[in-house]
This record gives sequence, C-alpha cells and structure tokens, in this order.
Amino acid sequence: MPAQRSTSTGSQEGLSGGLERELLARVVTAQRSWRAPGVSVGVVRDGQLVWSAHVGSARLAPAAAPADDDTQFMIGSVTKTFTALAVMSLRDEGLLSLDDALETYLPETRHARVPLRQMLAHASGLQREPVGNIWESLDAPDRDAFLSGVEQAEQVLPPHHAFHYSNLAYGLLGEVVQRVTGRDWEDVVRERVLAPLGMTRTGLTPADDRAIGYQVDPYAGTAREEPLFALGATAPFGGLWSTVADLSRYAAYVAAPDDRVVRPETVDEMCRPIIMTDVDGWGGAYGLGFGMGRRGDRVYVGHGGAMPGFLTGLRVRRREGVGAVVFANATSGALTLKLATDLVEAVLDAEPSLAAPWVPEAPQPELGELLGLWWSEGSPLTFFVRDGQLWSRLSEDDPLSETRYAADGTDRFRAVEGRERGELLEVVRDEDGSVEKLYFATYAVTRAPLAFADLQG
Repeated sequence: MPAQRSTSTGSQEGLSGGLERELLARVVTAQRSWRAPGVSVGVVRDGQLVWSAHVGSARLAPAAAPADDDTQFMIGSVTKTFTALAVMSLRDEGLLSLDDALETYLPETRHARVPLRQMLAHASGLQREPVGNIWESLDAPDRDAFLSGVEQAEQVLPPHHAFHYSNLAYGLLGEVVQRVTGRDWEDVVRERVLAPLGMTRTGLTPADDRAIGYQVDPYAGTAREEPLFALGATAPFGGLWSTVADLSRYAAYVAAPDDRVVRPETVDEMCRPIIMTDVDGWGGAYGLGFGMGRRGDRVYVGHGGAMPGFLTGLRVRRREGVGAVVFANATSGALTLKLATDLVEAVLDAEPSLAAPWVPEAPQPELGELLGLWWSEGSPLTFFVRDGQLWSRLSEDDPLSETRYAADGTDRFRAVEGRERGELLEVVRDEDGSVEKLYFATYAVTRAPLAFADLQG
C-alpha cells in the first residue's frame, strides 16, 4: 500500500517540498525496517500540525486499510504525562502539594512516607508493576484489587537512590487524583487537559474504526492480531488512545504552553530534570511526568509508550517550537521515540527557526543608573536591557551566565530566569540618592573591581 501523506499549514508556513520528501523517506524506511504493519506520524511547528504521513495499514483485515490523522492508536505510557498534568493542575489550585506524602491521601498504605514528587519523577523506589502478572493475563485489577495489591508491593530501592520506572507509582497518582477530586481519573483528565486542548478523539474507549495492534513474527513475517488490554484501575499509567491530530495538538501545547491547562511556568517545571536516567552518559533525565533526551547540544522532552500491539513516541524541542508524534501498530521492534526525535532534528537542521528582527529598546530611565559594567568577586558583571527588562551577564560567550530580573519593590529586583533564579538584587544609595553599590544574593557588586579586602574598609 503506498504511503499516505498530507500537509496541514493553517495560517502557518508549511515545510518545503524537499524536506517533506526527506521526512517521508525516513518514515517509509522505518516502517520497512521495523516490519510494522503501519506507521503514522505528525510534525508540529509553531503550534500547528504542518505535516503528517501514514505508511502501511492501520488494519489488515478484512482488507488492508490505511490510517489517517484521526485514526486512534493506544498511546501507552504517554498517558503518564496526562496524569502528571492532572496532578500539577490540582497543585496549582492549592488542592495538594508535591511534597505531600502518600499517607495524606491513602492513610492506610504501607508506603505512607513516599512523596508525590518522587512518584512523578520515578524516584520513589516503588516496584515497577502492580502486584500480579497482568502482562501475561492481560487482566487488569479493579480499584479494590489494585489498592489491595499496593499493600503487597515492595519499595525495591531507597527513595531517590536511582531512576526506577514505576507503573505502580502512576497508578497510585491516579488514585490520588480521584481522592482529591472525588471523581474518576478519566473525567478529571478530560475536563482539565483533553477538553481545553480540543483533543476530542482521545480517551480510554476507542471508536470502532481504531487501529488494530499486531505482533509480527520475527522469522515468518506474519502478523497476528493482539488482544485489547483495558487497564482498569491502572489506566493512569498507560490506558489512553489518541490520534496524530490530537497528540499533535498536545505536542504544540507542550512546546508553547498557555493557561488552558496549567500555568506555562508549571510546564517548564515539569520539563526540568529531577533525576538522571543514565548516570554514565548524561544523555537522559526525567522530570515531573516528562522524560528528556539529549542529542548534542539539544534537549528534547516527551515520552514513549508501549502496549500490546502499539508503540508510541512523542518528542518536542520546546525552544524552537517543533515536535513530532509517531505511532506504530506493532508490539515490538518499532523505535518510535527515536524516529520522533529524528523527525524533529531533521526539521531543525533543514529549516532552522528565524529569530525576530532586533528593534531599538524603549527608554527605561528608572534602570539607567544600573546599566553598564559592574564587578563582583573580582569578575565583571554587565547589566543591560533586553525586550524592556533588566538582565545581567557574566560572560558574552556564555548564555547560561545570564539572569533576567523583575521589580520586587523599591530598589529591589528578583532574579526570575537564568543564573541564581529566585535571588534578590538590592540597590544601595548614597545620601544624595545616587547608586553606591548593589547586593546580589548578598554579594557586593561595585563599579570598580575590588578585592574582598577592599570591602572591609
């Protein structure tokens, strides 16, 4: 069956024809090398699904049928990011704290002291799976059975000792959501995440025209249909179905969040590393529900998913606003997360984002006395205005040395981005009202390079 492809540009600039062909070649090559019945992908840029492709078949019987942008695939553990967003939305409303121990919501549990933050980051040490051989029986527990099994589950590692992936932890987070709200987890996720983002084809129950999952025999190359696995009470760790169109809307939100789901700074918080996933290579990390992968100087956020018959990859490069989603209706062999990263990387390399033109700054007379060269600890510290806001930098060559400030009262500024975020910048004035010196995080900042000995006099 030939590859099906489409371009959806809306009001945004689409991809060039040459880049579209390169992306399609990558998808076709992947589908053939994986021997997956079907592979569906979408690429997002600047908030829009700008390109999608569907190679192979979403269903093999009674006749081969291709997928389209609205075909539902099971997304497996990408579901965890939705559970995490539900938790964070409750946190933003003050209904819970990430430092709350599990006993706050499940006072009867033997794992009473485990904090929610550690469960979100796979740093709790809780065993990987719920009690019972559910991946053999494909018989998920109901709520009572799940909670009963929790009391038999082990904490196999000390807290925050190492990254240890735990489906059990995310099942418990779903239970926390239900106990805080008094509502089913799916209803909470739909109301707080799916509906605001217009994800109308995402949920626990697929439509009749969903994709069928298969396992392909590694030698014979034949495809056998896999059974449906409804995750019951453990759905918060992997039970959602979604589509290229819906998950692309989600990728666009992760790239450039607004207030529809949580505060934008909350998504930033979720996408910051809490624990490394590969300590030796420093190539991967996990935050609050989102994983991170590094290639060269770029860090991508997202998540992978695996269920019987389905593999999913979601990757977003937030700085440039580019993301990709990849579905394969195969149990094994499809490197969907890698391909999603490859697609984003190809777009970034072929068509890099263009910065907005520089325009002169509006006058900022209240900042005039602070601008220019200062010194602290014997090193230069330059204050300047960018986009109407006060910034400082230690080095012209190191963007990580920059700090952005916001006013925090009279002659006070708070570092709100970059180096030493959260610290206070204080202005000290002479009797005549002119600026004498600054204190940043309690360190003296002076117009001349002074030794510590000079400050004593």
